Amino acid sequence: MLSQIINDDRSFMLSTPRFESQDSFHMRCSFDDERVDEVFRLKSEPQPWPVVKELLQIPDSQDEVGISLFTPEAPLRYAPYTGPGVRWRYFGHACILIESNGVSMLFDPVLSYTYDNKISRYTYLDLPDTIDYVLITHGHQDHILFETLLQIRHKVKTVLVPRNLGGHLQDPSLKLLLENCGFKNVVEMAEMEAVRDHNIQITGLPFFGEHADLDIQSKMAWLVRIGPHSLLFGADSCNIEPRLYEHLHREIGDVDAVFLGMECDGAPLSWLYGPLLTNRIERAMDESRRLAGSNYEQAMSIIDLFKCREAYVYAMGQEPWLNYIMSIKYTAESRPIVESNRLIQTCRERGIVAERLFGEKEILIESTDKEQCLQSAVANGNGY
Repeated sequence: MLSQIINDDRSFMLSTPRFESQDSFHMRCSFDDERVDEVFRLKSEPQPWPVVKELLQIPDSQDEVGISLFTPEAPLRYAPYTGPGVRWRYFGHACILIESNGVSMLFDPVLSYTYDNKISRYTYLDLPDTIDYVLITHGHQDHILFETLLQIRHKVKTVLVPRNLGGHLQDPSLKLLLENCGFKNVVEMAEMEAVRDHNIQITGLPFFGEHADLDIQSKMAWLVRIGPHSLLFGADSCNIEPRLYEHLHREIGDVDAVFLGMECDGAPLSWLYGPLLTNRIERAMDESRRLAGSNYEQAMSIIDLFKCREAYVYAMGQEPWLNYIMSIKYTAESRPIVESNRLIQTCRERGIVAERLFGEKEILIESTDKEQCLQSAVANGNGY
């Protein structure tokens, strides 16, 4: 369904089907239809109206709504990062774009649209023309959102997803799911497996939590090393067993920056997995098995263990354009806010850069002299 999005106030995505209306147009095709990519290329590559009308198969009776979805004004061209170091940009929730040495990585793409609003944000217009890697941490709708994925599919070279070995109903294979929806190059990653691209290494790491204690394998934290820099994206990891991270630290060493979700209340088991349950569960059990991230003690344990110099709380669902996906409303007394405030204060007292991300954020990581020498050697064909 194509329609104009002009603000953050939208119907909850899991509440109802979307019916025909006078201000929307339904494409009669499957997700794997090549026309889907052709339509979303129109965001940057213009075509005359007759071509667009034929592509979308818009009947004459819906010309008005069809034309309303397009504009003769070209968007601003994206300026890729060309500096010698690393740039990461926070797009909201768990969505982060990293660019370095001509390689781009986009984590858990859930994006806002561009319209007048009071909250500064990055949008679809702030994505590169080509995205080398899209990385998915797990299969919940705030991390693998088809509304976003279908719009950027034509830009994406490779999608990295956690490996699935079970085939259980509550744990579908993300690779098979995406491939059957038309994504061409989907690569499954096993825990501790790495992908290398120039001076970039992406490693998949195991994590506990956020899945109501169900046997779900399709979840992965990501460690990104770019030259001497290392960033750990833990998403909704809940540190219920510190020995896991002790084992990981022995293998990967210290980390410069960590990104952790601290939605430590979490919804009960039935909120997301209830339709799959064949037997009624007691309320106490339902409430005790949560879709929760780390609390203060659990998150601080990770930061201390990996000797992080920077700590960022993200994936909290606070941005208003997440309301239609998560329906989370925090107050100053909400436990995730209290716990994350405490973590930020403790980190800052210890000299650790710490922040709860919201809206947008850009960080430039300068390259070291050694890294510049290595880059120069590679550029001159000398190797190292």
